Amino acid sequence: MMNQLNNTQEFGTRAMKANLRGTVGWILIFIVDVSYIAWGAMAAAMPEGLTGPGGKGILPAAYEGYSGGSWTALQGTSPMTANYILLMYRMYGIYCAIFGLLTSAIAVTAFRRGERWAWWTLLICNTIALVAAMRMDWLSNAIGPFELTEYLGLGMVYVAIAITAPYLKAGRLQ
Repeated sequence: MMNQLNNTQEFGTRAMKANLRGTVGWILIFIVDVSYIAWGAMAAAMPEGLTGPGGKGILPAAYEGYSGGSWTALQGTSPMTANYILLMYRMYGIYCAIFGLLTSAIAVTAFRRGERWAWWTLLICNTIALVAAMRMDWLSNAIGPFELTEYLGLGMVYVAIAITAPYLKAGRLQ
């Protein structure tokens, strides 16, 4: 009888730890993906004003870092090219916001329920999205303090994935 009671208590403790890990995991991923929504919305609304390296706007900083030319000079000599780049950056922002919206929805629903597909989806999609953003920063020589949040976000996703992995099989991520 005492052995059975100990087993029940041990199972209860393990279940509580699993629930805590699951809660921490989905909240970490949710924070990262809501941040994607915020950044994407800001990039879509004001790509020239969104702060980048050196206090410049991220779009001018990225253009100048990549081309070695001046954003202001491009706007003066080829305004339609500058407008096209601006349009593309706004679209990139919209895609980031949509990505964040979809992955946030997955985090608060299927991932919280412990569905295996959601675990894999959030691992793969967040990795691809954040690494792609990091690579864009590297290629354009536009790495400032704000861009370092991509590394923090990827770290948070990996912590969430690591602490929830053992509990996927049992579906205990609530």
